[in-house]
Amino acid sequence: MTQPDLSGKTALVTGASRGIGKSIALGLAKAGAHVLALARTPGALEELDDEIKAAGGKASLIPMDLVSDDGIERLAGALSERFPVLDILVLNAASLGELAPLPDIDPKVWKHTLDLNVTANWRLLRALDPMLRKSPDARVIGLSSGVGGKSARAFWGVYAVTKAASDMLLKTYAEEMQKTPVHISIIDPGAMRTDMRKVAMPGEDPATLPHPDELLPLVYHLLMREEREPLRISFKEWKK
Repeated sequence: MTQPDLSGKTALVTGASRGIGKSIALGLAKAGAHVLALARTPGALEELDDEIKAAGGKASLIPMDLVSDDGIERLAGALSERFPVLDILVLNAASLGELAPLPDIDPKVWKHTLDLNVTANWRLLRALDPMLRKSPDARVIGLSSGVGGKSARAFWGVYAVTKAASDMLLKTYAEEMQKTPVHISIIDPGAMRTDMRKVAMPGEDPATLPHPDELLPLVYHLLMREEREPLRISFKEWKK
């Protein structure tokens, strides 16, 4: 694994307190980036901060709910006052919603899942776009899912719909950023040893799944590569 030198770079990671987000946040900090770790749980963020400091890295903690009314816009204003640019944005925060037939999904769950998995990402891109454009080499990485692809899967409706929409959001942004220093990538991590996977597949042995840390070589690759294609990368296929 080739670890890039991210010294002097600023990276915002959403859903940074556990799972894939935590692994990426810690990996970026170890590579020298100042990590802005965003998540809802202050205690888990403090644990991450301890790990980053123990590894010699630097982090700023952002305990907030991404679906709050104007939190993202206020966050962008505060960040722009403190940091001249944003070099890395990792859109990882997401909710599974509920696994149920479409007619049985609670409307409140549907709305919250859509707000977090899609609308919050749009609001982040909208609010942070000026900071990303100021970076000489900005990288946006979105975490996707295979169920948001071409094949529908029964009972995964709300999660699949939001992941498909989030993918299209990033693909559209990528088209619009072609002549800018902003590079966009989408990672489909596949099944991983995370709390979300445990909820979705309670009978599965977590030991049979890859640890989120195994994604880091792919993340590092996407931060260093010059070409913009392919936009969407499957971790499983990339490992081959």
